[in-house]
Amino acid sequence: MTLMTHAHRAPSGISDPATADAGRPDRTEQRMWAVVLAACAGQFLVVLDVSVVNTALPSMRSDLGLSSAGLQWVVNAYSIVVAGFMLFGGRAGDLYGRKRMFLVGLGVFTLASLAGGLAQEGWQLLAARAGQGLGAAVLAPSTLTLLTSAVPEGPARARAIATWTAVGAGGGAAGGLVGGVLTETLSWRWTLLINVPIGAAVVVLGAWWLSESRAGERRRLDLPGAVLVTAGLATLAYGIVQTEQDGWTAPSTLLPLIAGPVLLGAFLAVEARTKAPLMPLKLFRMRGVSAANAAMFSCGAAMFCMWYFMTLYAQNVLHYSPLAAGLALMPSSLAVILGSKLAPRLMRVAGARQVAVLGVLVSAAGFGWQSTMDAHGSYVTAIMLPGIVMMAGAGLAGTPLASLATSGAAPGDAGLVSGLINTSRVMGGALGLSVLATVAAARTGGSTSPEALTAGYALAFRTGTGILVGGVLMMLLWLPKDRVRQA
Repeated sequence: MTLMTHAHRAPSGISDPATADAGRPDRTEQRMWAVVLAACAGQFLVVLDVSVVNTALPSMRSDLGLSSAGLQWVVNAYSIVVAGFMLFGGRAGDLYGRKRMFLVGLGVFTLASLAGGLAQEGWQLLAARAGQGLGAAVLAPSTLTLLTSAVPEGPARARAIATWTAVGAGGGAAGGLVGGVLTETLSWRWTLLINVPIGAAVVVLGAWWLSESRAGERRRLDLPGAVLVTAGLATLAYGIVQTEQDGWTAPSTLLPLIAGPVLLGAFLAVEARTKAPLMPLKLFRMRGVSAANAAMFSCGAAMFCMWYFMTLYAQNVLHYSPLAAGLALMPSSLAVILGSKLAPRLMRVAGARQVAVLGVLVSAAGFGWQSTMDAHGSYVTAIMLPGIVMMAGAGLAGTPLASLATSGAAPGDAGLVSGLINTSRVMGGALGLSVLATVAAARTGGSTSPEALTAGYALAFRTGTGILVGGVLMMLLWLPKDRVRQA
């Protein structure tokens, strides 16, 4: 899945390179689109690494001796740290500079990618994935705010945001293909090492072209809040993962399942009392912010898992190679990009709420279709067509939900709100993967036969269908009815 946000205006206190270079239109145009390029490249790397490892998971398992739970943590270690620290990264950019946080985050991400590519033990790979997540959490919120500060309002900004959105969607969608090509032609290690030259190049470009910007307000960061929310989410996800191995009633499962919500409760208590909260709770009094984030969480819980289960189905049941599995998912990759590009046009006619509901309904239909899969399915009806429907709906839903979540927020909270919507999506995906993997494993019953694996994957997709239908009902009842017009 993708990590997408939207903004309607540049936050106050942000320097505008276009204004600074007035009278030099050629240089202004070059600088503006160089900023767009850097922001899009950063966002592409962040989203790509959510899914690029999926096709490499079997190779990682055989090379490093990872368990089934370890394979889930290759995905979850990245996603959970991204989600936990995204609010921290967004607020850090608001207070200390988006360019600075962009470069710091990208540097950490690049170094962690190098460490992961060179890992010799499973724990080293998981630690590197967590490091990538930390860098991505600092980097991602700054990409959109840097872009909106560089491009003046009007058609140019609309085009820039559309490009940024499509690149983000394409990053998540292309992960399977990129991972498959690299795993089959080189090694699974290159699914991580490929980030190193790209990241280094973007750091150089960003240092040269980006202009510093911040909200104009200096105050301390809420480090206790960041630690509590990250620990709470990670502990809760760990407890859910443990259900696959030990069951729901084992102490090793119950303890983290209880401790996670307790830590999250402590986070809310800290946020209510601190003078400079990581996440001001007043944001959730705005209906658009609270409802859209809840909807994004539920959508992420189902849609994020599509790439994971489809890749395993293609390789473990239909016996596709990593490259063939990546190529098999290309039509659905193109569908999510198409849906993302179509959404703004539909929003001008029908409004954000209606387009979001339509997108989730389309995706739910695709999930229901996919749940009819069997162990001898053909490519067209078992992978391509249901994949297209699922991901076209995901692309349609993402942009209007992000637009609703960011509308009405104070300019100085631009980075924070950007981090919040991404947190909802990614954390929903991480917890959803844990739950649906547990559901699939329970149905499989430890068997590795194609029929048993298919039954487990099919049940996961049926469960995802139910999650999306529940999300639609919530959106109809809660999302604001105001129409959101976009250029």
